[in-house]
Amino acid sequence: MVSYVISTFSASYLPATTDSIAQALEAKDASESISMLYRVLENPSASPEALRIKEQAITNLTELLTQEKKAEDLRSLLTQLRPFFSLIPKAKTAKIVRGIIDAVAKIPGTSDLQISLCKEMVEWTRAEKRTFLRQRVEARLAALLMESKEYSEALTLLSSLIKEVRRLDDKLLLVDIDLLESKLHFSLRNLPKAKAALTAARTAANAIYVPPAQQGTIDLQSGILHAEEKDYKTAYSYFFEAFEAFNALEDPRAVFSLKYMLLCKIMVSQADDVSGIISSKAGLQYVGPDLDAMKAVADAHSKRSLKFFETALRDYRAQLEEDPIVHRHLSSLYDTLLEQNLCRLIEPYSRVEIAHVAEMIELPVDHVEKKLSQMILDKKFAGTLDQGAGCLVIFDDPKPDAIFPATLETIANIGKVVDSLYVRSARIMA
Repeated sequence: MVSYVISTFSASYLPATTDSIAQALEAKDASESISMLYRVLENPSASPEALRIKEQAITNLTELLTQEKKAEDLRSLLTQLRPFFSLIPKAKTAKIVRGIIDAVAKIPGTSDLQISLCKEMVEWTRAEKRTFLRQRVEARLAALLMESKEYSEALTLLSSLIKEVRRLDDKLLLVDIDLLESKLHFSLRNLPKAKAALTAARTAANAIYVPPAQQGTIDLQSGILHAEEKDYKTAYSYFFEAFEAFNALEDPRAVFSLKYMLLCKIMVSQADDVSGIISSKAGLQYVGPDLDAMKAVADAHSKRSLKFFETALRDYRAQLEEDPIVHRHLSSLYDTLLEQNLCRLIEPYSRVEIAHVAEMIELPVDHVEKKLSQMILDKKFAGTLDQGAGCLVIFDDPKPDAIFPATLETIANIGKVVDSLYVRSARIMA
């Protein structure tokens, strides 16, 4: 691919006027429009009007390059514009830089390019002493590193950034960074630190006006952390708040909030409510594979059918297995359902063939055998596996021996007597 940046140097520049912009946008094809907009940017004029026209040209050029999926050209554009940034206010520079980085993010498969682009911009902003912009690009870089599972590098970057931003007391950026830190610690399975970072984000958010999208993100993260602690009712409330915020903004994250709401209903054994939520006015807007997957899981849960449960997991693999939050909770739910079903099936027997149990529960024999051995080790029931005969032998529940609790109680009482005697002797000695 020949870069548009190189080709523009050979062409003469166009005047920085609204007519030039209009001609570029009315060109026959996108490549011609892009070429003309580059020629507008080559105009050496630095008058206020020319600078304003160039800013408009940059916006249009960014949109066109995004539509054409020219990620490398967007990166080259950002490098080419550096002399121009010295002519305009720093706030406008920050807006343009963040706009171009956002544009690259809209092009699929550019994660590595975004990371290298952000690193380049961090170096440039550090050299130019543009602290405000650098901090925001670093926050974006940390988010990209987290998505790429470069957790240690992201955590190192965030740790230094948080200290710097706290000193400056930039609360809006602090909310972003604390929220990002919470997500990062959650990914590392460090729940106490994830909760602490989320609390810090909420504290900073309470002191300022937070945009609805940001508030929705805070509520979504709160719901995820409460769900992780098995507090599904509170999690449902937070997911509902997040859903309302994202739904009003037509944010694509609304469907994930709704999906997690349905998950909470299933986890508290209210699977019958799932159909009602999906068929509500708000739910009907998001009907698709994600909601179909949750409905299939809810139906399997209502029927206590492991076969239907496994069918749902297989048919909606992308929506259930590949979503780490849903997958974690459904794995727990599946294990609980499987244990309940197995306990119910083996209850009448003292000795039963494993193949017969597998046939009744409609699962593979090796799967059932593995689960039964795990349940025996976890002391869910008393028994043993006779693998030679392929049978499960169930023992009667052993009667608890009363001597041990009685001995502990006697020792505790003796301890109280000794303490009492010590107190009395201390008084006499005094």
